[in-house]
Amino acid sequence: MSRAVRFEQYGGVHVLGGVDVEPPVPGAGEVLVEVKAAAINPGEAKIREGLLHERWPAHFPSGQGSDLAGVVRQIGDGVDSVSVGDEVLGFTDDRASHADLVAVPADQLTHRPAGVPWEVAGSLFVAGTTAYAAVRAVGAKAGDTVVVSGAAGGVGSLTVQLARLAGAAVIGLASEPNHAWLQSHGVTPVTYGDGVAGRIREAAGGSVDAMIDTVGGGYVALGLELGVAPERIDTIVDFAAVARDGVKSEGTGAAASADVLAELAALIDAGRLEVPIARMYALTEVRAAFDDLAAGHTHGKIVLVL
Repeated sequence: MSRAVRFEQYGGVHVLGGVDVEPPVPGAGEVLVEVKAAAINPGEAKIREGLLHERWPAHFPSGQGSDLAGVVRQIGDGVDSVSVGDEVLGFTDDRASHADLVAVPADQLTHRPAGVPWEVAGSLFVAGTTAYAAVRAVGAKAGDTVVVSGAAGGVGSLTVQLARLAGAAVIGLASEPNHAWLQSHGVTPVTYGDGVAGRIREAAGGSVDAMIDTVGGGYVALGLELGVAPERIDTIVDFAAVARDGVKSEGTGAAASADVLAELAALIDAGRLEVPIARMYALTEVRAAFDDLAAGHTHGKIVLVL
């Protein structure tokens, strides 16, 4: 038997539990991965709570988890890109990575570089591809000033770095305890709250060219107030603003590929990109991990390690 997180109904963290399941068997084009690390993400909490039922319904009993990193233990027919014993990172679309074993299509995996720790490798998919897609969506480039809300969060902390790598000047909205980290990564920090538009204008020393919203709750409107064109605003949260204001909503789905993961992993391996890890939990502590996530103001990723 293997162990996996399951929930039988929508609800709070109390519906989550670890259960014994039959070990998955890789089909054609798939491999069986022994999971070493798998991040948790806000979208998983929203799915479990039923808040995204219309968009992404759960089918009970439901597993959860997309990000993963681990060791290949078995190979299905037709797979020649990896071998048993290879260390990999990647993703599953089956809400299944919060488990000790998962069957994954081989084309959703890439090899783990030696300089990428397990907890980082297992945290890269959702946050990394979302940040990658958002920076690409607003066309960040040299000479631009880009504002990022939630700049120290799991997605935001990668977004600001990728925007800097694209050559843009970056203003990161974050609470004061996170300002030193942002400054150390070449980002100009600005505190949230009343008067934020004025503080952004002062920090920019001119116009703002693009806005990436990882928080919701009015930051699209702030971007428009700052004079940013709708086509250069990307939100991963405020879907109502997409229809209302004509802004973009490109995230994980727009960059979900092993090639993008390999590119991001290479940047980490080269020391050019950091994935901050807030805290790590055992699989048996999955409820505590999601409680931690729900508390908010987390700098970096929360990860299940096996």
